[in-house]
Amino acid sequence: MTPALRRLHLRTWVVVLAALLTAFTLVLRTASPAQAAYAQIEGSGSTWSELIVRQWIADVDAMGMKVTYSSGGSSQGRKNFAQNVTDFGISEIPYQGVDEYGAADTAGKRAFAYLPIVAGGTAFTYQVRVGGKLVKNLRLSGDTIAKIFTNKITDWSDAAITKDNNGRKLPSLRIIPVVRSDGSGTTAQFTTWLDKEHPKVWRPFFGRSGLTSYFPRKGTAIAASGSDQVMNTISGDAGNGTIGYVEYSYPVSKKFPVVKVLNKAGYFVEPTEHNVAVALTKARINENKSSPLYLTQILDGVYRATDKRAYPLSSYSYMLLPTGAKDQRMTTAKRQTLVDFMFYSLCEGQSKAGPYGYSPLPLNLVQAGFAQLAKLGTADKGVNVKNRDARRCNNPTFVKGDLSRNHLAEIAPQPAACDKVGAGPCGTAPAADTGATDKPK
Repeated sequence: MTPALRRLHLRTWVVVLAALLTAFTLVLRTASPAQAAYAQIEGSGSTWSELIVRQWIADVDAMGMKVTYSSGGSSQGRKNFAQNVTDFGISEIPYQGVDEYGAADTAGKRAFAYLPIVAGGTAFTYQVRVGGKLVKNLRLSGDTIAKIFTNKITDWSDAAITKDNNGRKLPSLRIIPVVRSDGSGTTAQFTTWLDKEHPKVWRPFFGRSGLTSYFPRKGTAIAASGSDQVMNTISGDAGNGTIGYVEYSYPVSKKFPVVKVLNKAGYFVEPTEHNVAVALTKARINENKSSPLYLTQILDGVYRATDKRAYPLSSYSYMLLPTGAKDQRMTTAKRQTLVDFMFYSLCEGQSKAGPYGYSPLPLNLVQAGFAQLAKLGTADKGVNVKNRDARRCNNPTFVKGDLSRNHLAEIAPQPAACDKVGAGPCGTAPAADTGATDKPK
């Protein structure tokens, strides 16, 4: 090979290598979320949301994202976030300004935004046995539930319970309410409903108006820490006569029954993903972007929804998202992990909500959630928030290409005729449920 030919050959290889390097650089710049630079993030808070959050964490681990979560209740999650102990928090209620003990309940100087993450129903799970068999089709009105948890109804044979079950009377058995011992968003959701819908029963018991994260333990009530311990207490060998409140996912996981709650349409319904989706079409959202309560929920319309399918105690949970440019815990890699963790959770992750006993977020909350995530890109120009939006979401609540429809609410089945006031209960008797309680007619 002549020197000239060798020089030409060398120049050719230089051009080829340069082209390959350029192509490789472009690949890096357009990398998928799984190839992004991540750093481990830590969160704490809600047990109401815990089961689905842990599933999402397991899912994104395969994408290179490391997320840890400790559940100590919503109140603890808000405190940890405010004290810079964690990168994010999860709570069912916003900061209250001052808690029940007069202590500050704020994020302090830490900038943040509320990011909706998942919807669901606060369920009433119970253990009542007749002849050794578990009752599976118990029905209760809101008034009866309120009186049970405020010690006005103390026996399962009470006339109000018999009336709710269309004359089917349970044997005499002491009612043992199981409430949360820790500061709980589930408690706050439940007591918000009690204060709004049954103030004459709730306020004399509580001693004032309003919600609380710490349910007053009075009478025969016993307390347990976290939703999992409430569920374990009720489902345990000594649990006969107990009733407590948890997110629907916990009895679903335990294959334990929940109360069918009377709605304003006169039907007793469970907090299925469809019934929650229907109810939340009546939720109002604080849409004032200048308000610190932007995207927090106003549920009066949900409590009073008149659709036959609506579950009255439907709501959703929030992430406390750190948005400050100078947040002392945040780095570019941590912010990128938060963005892509929530991109998965708001989209593909919502498809797992139903099987776990939750309900996927509706479109308006998903869109608002992405608007909140975009604040991380504003805080740090190194964070990639492009192509993270509802148009790319595989979310079962809405239909791609038609983002104006709530698909789950459209396909939600109607309740069975035997779930109507004055009919049923579905099944032959409270102690001999046939399993037909949710089959639409």
